[in-house]
Amino acid sequence: MSDLIALALKGATDTRDVVLADQAIAEVGRVFKEQFKDARAIVVADDRTWDLAGEAVTESLKAAGVDVLEPHVFPGDPELYAKYENCEALRDELSPKDAVAVAIGGGTLNDIVKRASGELERPYLVVGTAASMDGYTAFGASIALDGFKQTLTCPAPQACIADIGLMAAAPQVMTASGYGDLIGKVPAGADWIIADALGTEAIDQDVWDLVQGPLRGALARPAELAVGEATAIGDLAEGLIMSGLAMQAHQSSRPASGAEHQFSHLWEMEGHGVDVKPRRLSHGFKVGIGTVAIAALYELLLARNLTKLDIEAAVAAWPTRQAMEAEVRRRHTDPQLVEETVVQALAKWITPEQLRARLEQVVAVWPELSTKLRDQLIPATELQQMLRAVGAPAHPSDIDLGWDRFRETYTRAQMIRKRYTVLDLALEANLLEELVAELFAPEGFWGKQAPRAE
Repeated sequence: MSDLIALALKGATDTRDVVLADQAIAEVGRVFKEQFKDARAIVVADDRTWDLAGEAVTESLKAAGVDVLEPHVFPGDPELYAKYENCEALRDELSPKDAVAVAIGGGTLNDIVKRASGELERPYLVVGTAASMDGYTAFGASIALDGFKQTLTCPAPQACIADIGLMAAAPQVMTASGYGDLIGKVPAGADWIIADALGTEAIDQDVWDLVQGPLRGALARPAELAVGEATAIGDLAEGLIMSGLAMQAHQSSRPASGAEHQFSHLWEMEGHGVDVKPRRLSHGFKVGIGTVAIAALYELLLARNLTKLDIEAAVAAWPTRQAMEAEVRRRHTDPQLVEETVVQALAKWITPEQLRARLEQVVAVWPELSTKLRDQLIPATELQQMLRAVGAPAHPSDIDLGWDRFRETYTRAQMIRKRYTVLDLALEANLLEELVAELFAPEGFWGKQAPRAE
């Protein structure tokens, strides 16, 4: 265990042990016995992850003297999806069995087992098969409930096994996805800096350090990650595990998720890339493009001197609560999603008097705030280069996202979460529409990258 992970475990609420090492899979039985004593185990996998590690995990458990039940193996085709119905099915399967689940897989399978075990008030252990996302050690599970992707409350795993050799042998697309997820912590950190400065959500410095401390190192070698270099994979996996432990310590995804994730969640809720063959468009790939999009927005915002912000004009342009609801309903027409979107958007509505006070605060703190933001951020062009070096999408056309739909995401994504981000600051300052127009103008960041007309 690295010193960073050992330190992070001291603040963890649920996870007591993490093994990140080559050949770590051999430690599953020992860790299970230490954590769960004489409990029985039931391995949960899908066809793909069972073929990768099912027998090795089972052998390790049995060698440690663990009573292992027949495994629960989801079909590998169609690709497993993190929808609540799958959580319910697994919960009902596990309920009559007195056993601790041992999940073998990535984000989707881990989230399903996490939620099912949480509903049964049982601990579980996860064996990660790829450095593909940060949810292994995270509090909560990202689940589609009634079509709306959200983080459902449930404890993190009591133990996590991350075998670097197994992760290095995973399909390169999964490593690239993990990189896309991790790179999103850059603008997510900037969003938290804004929320802290404006008094909407204070930064917990210890939690901040868990994510941001190892972040630049974990992102430093995208080309080596693209060819499966083991030490680079280990650094990436450590960064992802630290991010999960930070969310666990904070009991929230705020340390690792900002506006870039809202882009990804919106596209996923609307089904973009869900039915792609042979592999569903990953969360990390969508987050990576959201990261570039938000970084580009930040660059334009930071080019403005907000100490000169026209507060009265912004207050005059601020919609009533009723008008804001009408705008949300106009832009979000899916009957499955619109009601919850209205709830989330209106949770951020404030009165004109409150808006004036907040914008006065923006003006007052902008010199210091803008400096902190510049120090935190990476230029959008550089982010694209990093994503391409690791083999991840870096432009909306890379994921077959329509150009008009992509542009509208800047406005629509702001509405789907009550979390305060740069999108909210730009909206409240009456700048969001203007900034987006500038981004997509012929000489703007996206305008220069616009798809050619057929």
